[in-house]
Amino acid sequence: MYLLLSILCSTVIFIIFKCFEKYNVNTLQAIVINYFIAATFGFLDYNAKLSVLEITDSKWFIGALCLGALFITIFNVMALTAQKNGLSVTSVASKMSVVIPIIFGVYAYNESVNLQKLIGILLALAAVYLTSVKAKSLKTFQLKNLSLPIILFLGSGTIDTSIKYLETKYLADNEIPVFSATIFLCSGLIGVILLTIKSLKTPLKLSYKPLIGGAILGVVNYYAILTLLKALQINGFESSTLFTLNNVGIVMLSTLIGLLFFKEKLIRKNWIGIALAIISIGLVTFA
Repeated sequence: MYLLLSILCSTVIFIIFKCFEKYNVNTLQAIVINYFIAATFGFLDYNAKLSVLEITDSKWFIGALCLGALFITIFNVMALTAQKNGLSVTSVASKMSVVIPIIFGVYAYNESVNLQKLIGILLALAAVYLTSVKAKSLKTFQLKNLSLPIILFLGSGTIDTSIKYLETKYLADNEIPVFSATIFLCSGLIGVILLTIKSLKTPLKLSYKPLIGGAILGVVNYYAILTLLKALQINGFESSTLFTLNNVGIVMLSTLIGLLFFKEKLIRKNWIGIALAIISIGLVTFA
């Protein structure tokens, strides 16, 4: 149940970003609001008594602050990638980053590794490139065309790896909501700073659209993280396998939605890349 909900919520995040573009929603404003909404849900979901001192003294607090900074950075990159490269490219670039927590899991937790899994990782890297190539840029291809998907790839992998490490090393079961809320609150505060700096150059234009879009995104974002952390606590699965199952579900669902509802057009190389992505995840999963 948690795995299915994580796949669904993560896919909906991609769709929301596409809707931001369609309805001219200020992405940064919506993202900042989203984090405060998500933080509110996390604190309300926490059953124990809230104590600022206990939170700041927690072993996971510094890690949560670092994740908060990384979250808002990668969220902005994700939004830009979805708008400039398409839904399927964004999904594959972020979810093929599964190779990073897989490598970490093998190194830190002695999870299984063999030739089949290594081949899967290499195919995943090839998939990121192939799904990122646009038809109009084939003749005049430049490295900068891959900058956003590559940043998204590395950032998403670092986030997944950090979440797994903190969950395993420091996080108690009942601390998941307050841990998530702390990450979101940190991201929101950084977002306010960014908006303030931006307003010094260009006056902010406030409207109801970022408020509504950010509120919807915040609810979905909170449950995407909550369900992922809950899924990671399932006994009997290696983290590399669980991340892989989660990611292939998101890739397949978001690509299908992109084709059916957003009329995204994929060239042959994109289709090959998506096929390689699915094959690579299958190889890693069943290794």
